[in-house]
Amino acid sequence: MHHEDSPSRTRRRILGGLAAAPALLGMPRFGLSQVVAEPHFNEVPVTADQVLNVADFEALARAKLPPAHFGYLATGVDDDRTVFLNHEAYSHIEIRSRRFVDVSKLDTRCRVLGSDWKQPFYFSAVSSMRAFHPEAEVAVARASASRDVAMMVSTGSSCSVEEVAAARKAPLWQQLYATDDWHVTEAIVRRAEKAGCTAILLTVDSPPGRNNETLLRAMRRDGRECTQCHVGGTHDMWRKAPMFAGIDVSRVTQLMPTTLSGNYLERLRKLVTVKFLVKGIVTAEDATQAIHAGVDGIVVSNHGGRQEETLRSTIECLPEIVAAVGGRIPVLIDGGIRRGTDIFKALAMGATAVGIGRPQAWGLAAFGQGGVEAISDILTRELRTMMRQAGTPNLKSIDKDHLAWSKF
Repeated sequence: MHHEDSPSRTRRRILGGLAAAPALLGMPRFGLSQVVAEPHFNEVPVTADQVLNVADFEALARAKLPPAHFGYLATGVDDDRTVFLNHEAYSHIEIRSRRFVDVSKLDTRCRVLGSDWKQPFYFSAVSSMRAFHPEAEVAVARASASRDVAMMVSTGSSCSVEEVAAARKAPLWQQLYATDDWHVTEAIVRRAEKAGCTAILLTVDSPPGRNNETLLRAMRRDGRECTQCHVGGTHDMWRKAPMFAGIDVSRVTQLMPTTLSGNYLERLRKLVTVKFLVKGIVTAEDATQAIHAGVDGIVVSNHGGRQEETLRSTIECLPEIVAAVGGRIPVLIDGGIRRGTDIFKALAMGATAVGIGRPQAWGLAAFGQGGVEAISDILTRELRTMMRQAGTPNLKSIDKDHLAWSKF
């Protein structure tokens, strides 16, 4: 990569810029205060294809959703700065365009864990999608099928994995909240594999305890009676998500195992008979330990900034993990991706593919299946445009020499 600056210095500049922006920091929280207070359009789009970019779907989703549901989607931790920085960091990476290249034919295909993908992104796991649209994950699965986009389903899905697989009509990836009861872990893995899931992705970035102030503020503004969905006022996933139906969850107290370690990963690796990935890695040390445990892939993720206020964007974490992995297994990344140029930058920094989280929920809330399809269409169009502009006819030609760090 051509640069005169380091990722850490770039991050300090971002934080410095925020500190110098009282219009931003004077607001209560990024989640409900900064989130698209002013839409980028004068007339509200009536169809998904009228929306110009991914970010514009956020305002449309906010307008349609009850306050608590939008707060659940928007929330981060503490001041929500990690949520903000996940995307903001991309604006501090520049693209070096090459001119004398034949780009008359573009190829966005890639191969991930033995499967051929039409484009280098997938719909990542988002739980409780019925909070955003009645058809929930089934609508996302249909959009995934129509656009030939890979899909990861959450353990906390509002629909059963069998329903989602039937709508997708192709293999899924199953995100795994292992809980602190191994018997529950076994049951979830076996059910996902029986449903035809070709990969299990253990989430490791959800430590117990977090300060979701944006969500709490939104809940206080929501006057609805929510006991129909949250029986007894509980938000415990294992008490309501279909994935846990028929499983004895009486000993579960939290979503993360209390014994998470290298030995735990090795034990889970032996249990899983399909591809096994770890989602939530942000350091080279953990990437190395995961490889030693025999994982088939890594997802660089900070849970969209929803779990920890580390102030490290995932794109900033990516280089050290790519270096530690050394090409032995695929490295995926999610968090803050809003443009095709963001996808290009992540690929250039060594990512195999990228995950799309919140944007699919915005599209779903705004227009159902059509909104999710529009998200895919926009990102594909923008990526192809950038590939042509940068002189990269295929994904293999996108590398770190196409990037430079911003001086600003």
